[in-house]
Amino acid sequence: MSLSHLASLLTPDAGYMLAFSGGLDSTVLLHQLVCWQRQQPALRVRALHVHHGLSPNADSWALHCQQVCQQWQIPCEVLHVQVDGRANGIEAAAREARYQALFQHLQPGEHLLTAQHLDDQAETLLLALKRGSGPAGLAAMPLQRSVGEHRHLRPLLDVSRQQLENYAAEHQLHWIEDESNADSRYDRNFLRQQILPQLQARWPHFSAASARSAALCGEQEQLLDELLAEQLAQLSDAQGALHFPPLMNMSEARRHALLRRWIAQQGGAMPSREALKRITDEVINSREDAKPCLRFGAFELRRYRQQLYWLTPQPSLSQHLLTWQDRTQPLNLPAGLGSLHANAWIAELRQPAADEAITIRFQAQGYYHIQGRAGGREMKKLWQELGVAPWQRERIPLIYFNQTLISAPGLFITREGAASNEQGWQAIWSPQQ
Repeated sequence: MSLSHLASLLTPDAGYMLAFSGGLDSTVLLHQLVCWQRQQPALRVRALHVHHGLSPNADSWALHCQQVCQQWQIPCEVLHVQVDGRANGIEAAAREARYQALFQHLQPGEHLLTAQHLDDQAETLLLALKRGSGPAGLAAMPLQRSVGEHRHLRPLLDVSRQQLENYAAEHQLHWIEDESNADSRYDRNFLRQQILPQLQARWPHFSAASARSAALCGEQEQLLDELLAEQLAQLSDAQGALHFPPLMNMSEARRHALLRRWIAQQGGAMPSREALKRITDEVINSREDAKPCLRFGAFELRRYRQQLYWLTPQPSLSQHLLTWQDRTQPLNLPAGLGSLHANAWIAELRQPAADEAITIRFQAQGYYHIQGRAGGREMKKLWQELGVAPWQRERIPLIYFNQTLISAPGLFITREGAASNEQGWQAIWSPQQ
């Protein structure tokens, strides 16, 4: 096996981090990288071994990886991660923890290499079929993809496991065997041990043919991405919210295709067809005064004023109360909301009386008179006039003098809080970016 697959995919003077498990696949890829580095001295390669702690042999595997890297003069780091498989199973949780750790530890300008091969691709396609996936899922694993400023590359994706075993034997490589690979309770192991051997015995080129099918599905998805990109951009605002009324005049297929791409842009997992129908039925088509909310794993989808929002659930701050004792110092707010600063040069708010304490709360109820507006308003109506979505209202700091609402910085000042002729001040809210 030549190194042409590396030469066609990697840049000779770039930096790469290999996800090094110590198994056959990543050991072969690391050896090939070492060989190619001898031809391309400007190539920068390092390894990262993710220690899941799921096996009693995990420590010895980490030591093995460090020893191999030391022998081949490749920097190696061992990273310990915690895996919680209660939600989606141990396989999915371990994979998610692994990739999260890998991308977090990439250096600027560095790219990730993983060692999935041709037979892994066939397994991924079969798993997608089992889940009832559409073309995006059936596209399986791409040869390369962009993740932020980094690229994720799979140089061995066209190489069979048999070719890897032959290469390892030829170069007398030693690798570790994860005992969990023998456990057929895991779906991927079941396919690897019992299903794929029968398929390949009947059709020797099954893995290569299934990889072609996956590539064709990937091409179709890429084409749809290109065709729908302009329309999706027109429907999305700068914060990523989606204007949904035009979707209702489209065919279901086009509406679902746009929703899938919008959710992918927001960082969500590919939704099922049933989930997309629920978005239409339960969110888009719900009553105008309803507050629909659908949960999607760690995210939730909400609607407000003909816009769809993809959100990370936030804890309620309605019971929080902060005291701002020293206005010469900024006041840090909870839940990553940034801080409040006092500007003594702009007279918007009156000074508190000697017996008035400045407190910050995140909830207000009642009837208020707002500076510059005729008449009073219920707090709910005021939020509506200001266009503040319901889930954002308890995340806006409200300034009180004792029990009197004075201001929501940048949004309104009450009559009771407005400066008149005396020296005043301004409260500035700096949300965390």
